[in-house]
Amino acid sequence: MLKIAITLAALAAVPGAALAQSEAQPPLEKREKRVDAPPISAYKIILVGDSTMAPGSGWASVFCAYHVKSSVACLNLGRGGRSTRSYRAEGSWAIALNEAKVGGYKATYVLIQFAHNDQSTKAERWTDLATEFPANLRQMVSEVRAAGAVPVLVTPLTRREFRDGKLNNTLAAWANEARKVASETRTPILELNRDSAKAVEELGAADATSLAMAPPAADELKAARAGTTLRPRPAPQIPPSDDMPKIGPRGRVTPKFDYTHVGEAGAKVFSKIVAYDLAVAVPELRSQLLP
Repeated sequence: MLKIAITLAALAAVPGAALAQSEAQPPLEKREKRVDAPPISAYKIILVGDSTMAPGSGWASVFCAYHVKSSVACLNLGRGGRSTRSYRAEGSWAIALNEAKVGGYKATYVLIQFAHNDQSTKAERWTDLATEFPANLRQMVSEVRAAGAVPVLVTPLTRREFRDGKLNNTLAAWANEARKVASETRTPILELNRDSAKAVEELGAADATSLAMAPPAADELKAARAGTTLRPRPAPQIPPSDDMPKIGPRGRVTPKFDYTHVGEAGAKVFSKIVAYDLAVAVPELRSQLLP
């Protein structure tokens, strides 16, 4: 009893701060001798494109979240509704180039994927397939190199429209123009159009509906099962801002079913394809990419 009493008295004499310190951090004599960390070999990947790449509706945020190591700064600058022309006109391309010029990285890569909105008929978006679109891509490639970064072209993600049981790849011609620019400029290219089309064809029209942002309606699924998808329905109206909470985040992405944009399941499928294709096209990045 006497020994216990002495021990308790000794513990009581130790200041609380000292006990807390010993628990929070080992004493100096138990720590390794301090050295400086070696310099990091960090990389940067900048993703430039349209809504099929953008946060909330495309594959690129999932690519950044699951397919690069912590030594890679991955920046998704995909924007919905943009073409090679409107992306530059609004100033987004200047932002991307400024990001490409930031130092401190062993190498910076700029992945460029357009075509969906170049194919559009909207006034601020459309470009001519045979002239403007390839010229715009060539200019982007040149400016990325002038900024000290490495351009990588990406052929457009396929749409998931079917006719009589076969995929109707309406972007194949645009993908071919991107291939020509890649060949002419000796630029690495990711064959996302080809490889996403293959993946969608293997799923078939009905199962491919699961890749969308929202589930299909009964008639859309019935048509897909028959082998010919219906025309895309109009996007739902954005609810009035009065319905939003008064505090906290107020931004939103309205989920919709169509054959172009992707939800989480679709983003996982296509980002995995991009990671594989990037490792093949740019071997220098293989050690930085996750399957």
